[in-house]
Amino acid sequence: MKMFDTGDVQLHYRVDGPDDGAPIVFANSLGTDMRLWDPILPLLSDGLRIIRYDKRGHGLSSCPPAPYTMGALVTDVERLLDHLEVKGALFVGLSIGGMIAQGLAVKRLDLVRALVLSNTGAKIGTPEIWADRIADVERGGIECLTDAVMARWFSADYRATPELMLWRNMLTRQPDAGYAGCSAAISGTDFFTTTASLRLPTLGIAGSEDGSTPPDLVRETIDLIPGATFHLIRKAGHLPCVERPEQYASILSEFIKATGHI
Repeated sequence: MKMFDTGDVQLHYRVDGPDDGAPIVFANSLGTDMRLWDPILPLLSDGLRIIRYDKRGHGLSSCPPAPYTMGALVTDVERLLDHLEVKGALFVGLSIGGMIAQGLAVKRLDLVRALVLSNTGAKIGTPEIWADRIADVERGGIECLTDAVMARWFSADYRATPELMLWRNMLTRQPDAGYAGCSAAISGTDFFTTTASLRLPTLGIAGSEDGSTPPDLVRETIDLIPGATFHLIRKAGHLPCVERPEQYASILSEFIKATGHI
């Protein structure tokens, strides 16, 4: 685990695998940290250079005052990848991480050779929805949102397991300002036009029980990119890498091989 000072924020990041391995970057969702990917990493092929980071206001990264912009979130990871001398990465983004992936691919195609857009959209929600959520966090902290968030994130079956508490605790331990700041970034983002300009290998992944980014939203976004493929993981919610890690890793591994990334 390391820290990188972008000039605006201190990003906590981790690199696993050989220095000369094919780079694969993971960007996690709102309200989670890089541990989101722990369930699938042991299931991926050896030889990958796996790069994870906590976006600003999350995990062990620093938390500037809210609000944030999507441009700032994109610039954060852009500077991190330049620092790590990464070129031509496969970028896996989930939820807000998928929005960051879209923005980075448009801005710096030299950094991204293929995209995995998981449980995300070119536009997520409405400004009114996000304004209400930000106001709730400012009044009562993340804790007041937790039950509703768990219902959107996970299938009913998963919510009945003891493991739910792991993710509930992860959510509530994120800084309120970080959650509100990233919510503002999502609120102000509409990537339909720019994402439609992309021409690179793209995989979309959705969960059939996703209450945050329903499958139709993910498919609508994926269909903007010619030649993109789409996979629906059944009996999984917003975080299928948690609920169905074996299936998620299998789909991702097939895409890695299909794009010649290993």
